[in-house]
Amino acid sequence: MIAIRTTEEIELIRESGRLVAGALDLAAGLIERGATTGELDSEIENFIRSHDASPEFKGFHGYPASICTSVNEEVVHGIPGTRRLEDGDIVGIDVGVRKNGYIADAARTFAVGEVPEETTRLLDVTQRALEAGLGTVRAGVHLTDVSHAIQGVVEEAGYTVVRELAGHGVGTELHEPPEIPNFGPPGYGPILGTGMVLAIEPMVNAGGPAVETLEDGWTVVTADRKLSAHFEHTVVVTDDGADILTVAGDGAA
Repeated sequence: MIAIRTTEEIELIRESGRLVAGALDLAAGLIERGATTGELDSEIENFIRSHDASPEFKGFHGYPASICTSVNEEVVHGIPGTRRLEDGDIVGIDVGVRKNGYIADAARTFAVGEVPEETTRLLDVTQRALEAGLGTVRAGVHLTDVSHAIQGVVEEAGYTVVRELAGHGVGTELHEPPEIPNFGPPGYGPILGTGMVLAIEPMVNAGGPAVETLEDGWTVVTADRKLSAHFEHTVVVTDDGADILTVAGDGAA
């Protein structure tokens, strides 16, 4: 059952979304050679709590940190710690915020210093894949229309989408129905309706699509250890398109 949110609920999710956007903007200013992923986690947690909100990831099924910091071949769920970022790295920052009982979730992948042109291309393609998915969202389309749009951008560029992980509904819980794969034929799955809130998140690999989870039980890496990028927004479905909730201002598309 996919929740249909009221106008009041959507505005509460938007409030959380603005904090997520603020946290990611803060990360952008902190990411540099020599910074540790643990320092990023601490600064972003302080930012979230200073706005009378809580980091939704912390304690989620035992997750030990406030954000996810996934470096290079790490796809998602990288645990912050003592690792120092180096020039040429990429790092995906995933943030979830709960305020007034409602959650928003978003991610961006950042380059550290100068990176090779092919790495920049991976980030650009992943961001364009997210934009293609968001551009497909509107009341009346099938869920897999969104999936198919994402897959098309990724594979046309010669990259692959992760198939074991997916986007999801979000609202009062971090993961709610529906599951939103980043691949598939168009015209299948539930029909999107006004008021559905979705976290759409392409995870794109420079090599093959296969992934595995490290011994920490959280960090997902590419099986071939090639780079991976991740971008995500929380949006609400409207009759006219996707209203992005994880931006600093009005996210109407």
